[in-house]
Amino acid sequence: MKKIVFSTIIGLSLIIACFLLLKSCIIQNPKPEECEVIDVKITRITEGSSYDIVFHDDGTDFYYINRGLERGLNLDSLKTKVLNKTVTLHLAKVMGGITSEHISQMALGDDIIFTEFQN
Repeated sequence: MKKIVFSTIIGLSLIIACFLLLKSCIIQNPKPEECEVIDVKITRITEGSSYDIVFHDDGTDFYYINRGLERGLNLDSLKTKVLNKTVTLHLAKVMGGITSEHISQMALGDDIIFTEFQN
């Protein structure tokens, strides 16, 4: 009987821990102070999976706007605005401050191209 209770407690603890770990990976309502700000030159723009828009730098790094095509952004328009230009990105942090490739805001100078920040 004690083994069953102990196993149940361990199992429930693992389920709760997995749920909390997965929840910390989901980016919801990001705030500017919770982001890393970087400047990067965009050399290529592609469509990713799930309607994402992917921005590539001149190295091997890439950054994405989650479901950007569903949010009314257009690849051709973005290429005209930011291709081969240096933009400022706010990248969301997840799980203990690890910086993701998720773009919370993109700006070209004072012009905000995209933002998830709520006023």
